[in-house]
This record gives sequence, structure tokens and C-alpha cells, in this order.
Amino acid sequence: MPGWMMPEAEGGMPMLRMTGQGDMLMMAKHIEGRLAFLKTELKITDAQLPLWNAFAQAMRDDAGMMQAMPHPIIGMNKAATLPNKLATRETMLEAQLEAVRKLKAAADPLYTALDTDQKKTADDIMLSPMGMMM
Repeated sequence: MPGWMMPEAEGGMPMLRMTGQGDMLMMAKHIEGRLAFLKTELKITDAQLPLWNAFAQAMRDDAGMMQAMPHPIIGMNKAATLPNKLATRETMLEAQLEAVRKLKAAADPLYTALDTDQKKTADDIMLSPMGMMM
């Protein structure tokens, strides 16, 4: 089903649906709003701020990488060969894996510094549509 909204299985309430790289690009454009949301929800303290800042920069870097990365369909016409298509896909996935590794390297020390309530909040929201791009 194309688009951002789809009916939820129960209750008929709409829910956010990720439909691919285009949606991730749209989310990347709103990185500062997402970071503000996460920082507020996590109740980041002054003592945690240096770790938060490193994590936030890793998210900004990831968003910048997503915006700079060409869409897989652009530049790939019907004449593109299977090996070329797979090589393009491989390059994109390698870049995404590297971004996840950098984000994890910044997230691990921040998560360690969170208290129990903050960790529960992080566990609940950090990989949600309002949290990190994934």
C-alpha cells in the first residue's frame, strides 16, 4: 500500500508506515525536530549532555548521508545490467551499515549513562518512526 498512512489492524487508527528510502529521506530532513523530541522524551540531564551531543551528531551525520545518497532508481535505467544493479545496491547497503555502526558507537555510551526510566523510554521509542531512522 503506497503512502505514509495505513489502517491499523485493530481499532481503525492510522499508523505511520515506512515505505522505503524516500520516506527515510523525508525523515532525514526533519532531523533537528526528531532530536529535540528524543532529548525531551529521554529527559537528558546536564551530566548526560556530552554523550547526548555525540549521539545527536551521529544522527545528523546519518541524516546527511541519507540525503546525499542517490535514490537507487535514479540513474538506473531499464538497460542497467543485473550486476550493475546489485553493485549499486551493495554500495548503498555498505554505506548504511557503516552509518549504523557509527550510530551504535555513539548510542552505547549514552545508553549506559541513562537511568532505569530513561533506558525504558529509549527502549520504547528510539527505533520507532519518531526515533531513529531505520
